[in-house]
Amino acid sequence: MRRVDEAIRQVIGDAVSGEVKDPRVGFITVTDVRTSADLRHARVYVSVLGNAAQREASLDGLRSAHGFLQARVAGELRLKRTPMLEFSYDDTTDRAMRVDALIDEIGSS
Repeated sequence: MRRVDEAIRQVIGDAVSGEVKDPRVGFITVTDVRTSADLRHARVYVSVLGNAAQREASLDGLRSAHGFLQARVAGELRLKRTPMLEFSYDDTTDRAMRVDALIDEIGSS
């Protein structure tokens, strides 16, 4: 399953960086993809450079480009079934920065 996840991540990352023309989609990095065991669903985790409004606009743009991106996955990868894509924000960086700030706060006390 990891190979399928990585292949989908690569295809979507390439398409987002060069072919998605929606102006709402800002600087996005596809960080991870998790597909269900039956390949019916795939959750695509993305990180977005910018504030909360830019993040939400970028996610809306990705959701709007859902059909195009799903067609790209179907065309590039020969899978038994093309998964339904769902886009989610990856908050790992935000959590790491929060922990770092808490550590700095404790260290300065």
